[in-house]
Amino acid sequence: MRLSYASPVIPWTIDPAVRTAVQVGVVEAGRVGLEGDPPGLAEEIDALCGRLSAQHAGRYPSEIEGLAPARRLYRGFGIDPTSTRPSSEALLRRILQGKPFPRINPAVDVCNLCSASFLLPIGLYDAAAIRGPVTLRRGASGESYTGIRKDVVHLAGRPVLADAEGAFGNPTSDSSRTSVSSATTALWMVIFAPPDYPPAVLESHVDFAGVRIDRYLVA
Repeated sequence: MRLSYASPVIPWTIDPAVRTAVQVGVVEAGRVGLEGDPPGLAEEIDALCGRLSAQHAGRYPSEIEGLAPARRLYRGFGIDPTSTRPSSEALLRRILQGKPFPRINPAVDVCNLCSASFLLPIGLYDAAAIRGPVTLRRGASGESYTGIRKDVVHLAGRPVLADAEGAFGNPTSDSSRTSVSSATTALWMVIFAPPDYPPAVLESHVDFAGVRIDRYLVA
């Protein structure tokens, strides 16, 4: 499913080989401004962190029902989610440990707000850095890219997003090549979910993300 906000439409497809293992919600947004501190964003993030901390205090990740879908997604690709954690679970663990919510730039902050709200991993990309149609497929043996924090991200067997220049995103860590910056003017957001995730709920997540982008990022 897709929600567009005056941005160039990026064609994408799911490789038939993984179509029964993953589904995604896509949000496209143009005319974004990523500088400054959008009014209300920090307050919404703080309120969410407070709710999550109160709801899940003292619980192990295996006891948090909302983390199960992302874990099922990983297991469907043969990935142990306790050793390679979905980005959404890593974010929730950080919140429950009382660590500061990561504040990078308004777009990444909105993405993390959505990920913590849905407890699903989300990829966020500079739409202008994506080259041609995108395919969601399984990573090939030996495939990798440079991550946003300059580390090498190994992709073999994982669900990956790839364009004409190769892979650039997955549910754990995205590439530096398509990362957003203060110069970004159009966004491409992908919400990853397991195949049994209720489509109506995923659609509501797409709507939620679109509203936050409109509220905090659209110039």
